[in-house]
Amino acid sequence: MNEMFLLKLGEIVLKGGNRFQFENRLKTNIRRRMRPYGEFRVYIVQSTVYIEPEEEACDLEGAWEACHYIFGVVSLCRCRPCEKDLDDIFRAAMEYLGDDLRCAATFKVESKRSDKRFPLTSIAISQEIGGRIAEAVPTLAVDVRHPEYTVYVEVRDHAAYVHGPSVPGAGGLPTGTGGRAAVLLSGGIDSPVAGYMIAKRGVEIECIHFFSYPYTSELAKEKVLELAHIMTKFCGRMTVDIVGFTEIQEAIKNNCPEEFFTIIMRRLMMKIAQRICEKENCLALITGESVGQVASQTMNALACTDAVCEIPVFRPLIGMDKTEIIEIARKIDTFETSILPYEDCCTVFTPRHPKVRPLLADVEAAENNFDFSELINEAVEKTELKIFNLEN
Repeated sequence: MNEMFLLKLGEIVLKGGNRFQFENRLKTNIRRRMRPYGEFRVYIVQSTVYIEPEEEACDLEGAWEACHYIFGVVSLCRCRPCEKDLDDIFRAAMEYLGDDLRCAATFKVESKRSDKRFPLTSIAISQEIGGRIAEAVPTLAVDVRHPEYTVYVEVRDHAAYVHGPSVPGAGGLPTGTGGRAAVLLSGGIDSPVAGYMIAKRGVEIECIHFFSYPYTSELAKEKVLELAHIMTKFCGRMTVDIVGFTEIQEAIKNNCPEEFFTIIMRRLMMKIAQRICEKENCLALITGESVGQVASQTMNALACTDAVCEIPVFRPLIGMDKTEIIEIARKIDTFETSILPYEDCCTVFTPRHPKVRPLLADVEAAENNFDFSELINEAVEKTELKIFNLEN
């Protein structure tokens, strides 16, 4: 075996008696992610996930890329396993990392000896291997404080492993360890970021999209489906519930005061979303709201929206600036799709002067001008379902 991957666990190591549940879920998620790239052996020892290719045909580049998006991993590296012998460790270092070392001016060796039966200490291993590398590459100078390149040697129970610097992982907790929730995916910048941030805490994500044809186009719906597809990279399998919202919005326009259009629309969205959550076993809703961003996201407006909610509503962006949200959107590759110029249902029948500090009693009175229950039932029953898998 010439190469394998080491994935370091993050927050999982802080768990107590239920730690094995998180580790088992993580192994299951990794095996699922590796499946398109060949046969891999996945196991966890000493807070490290080992991923070993079991056949020559394995696509290591594809598998390595997929590892970057697995929640529950704090850092990862590609490594060369070798025998627990100084000659083998040195040989592996030169064969595997020689090109990188020759491009650097300074280096150091950092060792970790988990197998205490190995005769040399961690410092002694670093000194011995570092001395041999310095002799083999005369242009290299040792700099233990600020090296251009660091060689890492890990002596573990079954083998020694040589690798270069690790790269950051996706962090968080393994998908599926935190329950299931539904994100209201509008097609804008905020909602995919909100979904990603809750998914990072181990929550399985489902999407709900409100579609108002012909006021919004088929291209707007395709944009939302593309966002859901992009999110599978981090979240795994994604289900999108597409709710026809046109008749409800027309009923709001024809029967309710204009200044309450948006807040009543949000309340009805929440009522429908909760019905879908009940069917799909989702325990919470997720929105991309941020305090003060628009008229429907003031403290008063959010209180009026929450008044109809019987399940928790997670708002991970609530205290974030738009620039911070955009930065995360770029990181998860949703930004360019989110800014495509197709309107969503939130822009339909926008009031000229919306109430920014609505009172709950006034909103409820305005909403009671019309009985929306039949339209809500019809919208839930006619929900269209789209499913995206990692392989799609």
